[in-house]
Amino acid sequence: MDLHRWVLIGSLGFLSLVLAILVTLMVKAMSRERTLKKYMVKQQTDKKLWQEHLRQIAARFAKSKQDALMQTMVAAGFYDERYALFYYPVKYGVFALLTIGCWLFRYELNIEDTEHLILVIASLSIVLIILPDVYLNYRKKELTREISQQLPYLIDLLGVCVQTGMTIESAFHYLTVEMADFDKNIAFMLKKVNDRSKLVGLDVALEELLERIPSAEMHSFVQTLGQSLHYGTSIYQVLKILSQDIREIQMLSLEEKVGKLSAKMSVPLIVFIMIPVAVLVAAPGVMRIFYHGL
Repeated sequence: MDLHRWVLIGSLGFLSLVLAILVTLMVKAMSRERTLKKYMVKQQTDKKLWQEHLRQIAARFAKSKQDALMQTMVAAGFYDERYALFYYPVKYGVFALLTIGCWLFRYELNIEDTEHLILVIASLSIVLIILPDVYLNYRKKELTREISQQLPYLIDLLGVCVQTGMTIESAFHYLTVEMADFDKNIAFMLKKVNDRSKLVGLDVALEELLERIPSAEMHSFVQTLGQSLHYGTSIYQVLKILSQDIREIQMLSLEEKVGKLSAKMSVPLIVFIMIPVAVLVAAPGVMRIFYHGL
């Protein structure tokens, strides 16, 4: 009986040990599977976070490029936002279509070698990608110069409005309506300042105006008007003096250009008149020397 009891106890102990080992292995397997699932979920979450982060970076970059393009087009005189929306798609789309067309129909266009094809594609890239940006920058400079030249007359009108009892904000609003039929560029500039001053204040609106039109005349106008608003000085007298100063500066600039004109005219005079005269004078003697030498 004692032997059977010990055999039974030993069997139960062995089975308990095996069961404990199996349970331990199952728990470890479940823990490993749970850890693996957490790792996979973490990897997927990190991947989604990176993808979302990259999408946000791309969206911010595209938005910054679009905002910069819109500011450039507004500064160039294209005030409709649709121009900025279709600028890049049209430019690069036309370039891609013409490039593919040149490659597909290269034999019909007498483009037989690779060097000729590369030259054609480079010419298309210059015409369709670089020249529009150059034209925008040119329009921006010309519009800045035009508004700067008209700025003294605008300052006189603003001074008259202030002298009649209007505030600066009401004067900007009045001139926005009245200047629409005379000069659309100045009217848009005034409308932009008037709208922005209602949201962020006149000081910030004037600083944004200076960023759009970075000229010396506009800088003087913005700084003078900002100081007058800040310190409470007489705005009419300040605007009157500023208008006179800008006119004097423009007159001095014009006189400087006129003074440089005589020096610039001497270059074609030397090239097209003096050199041919020197050749005509020296040619007979040179020809006689060569004739006697032969």
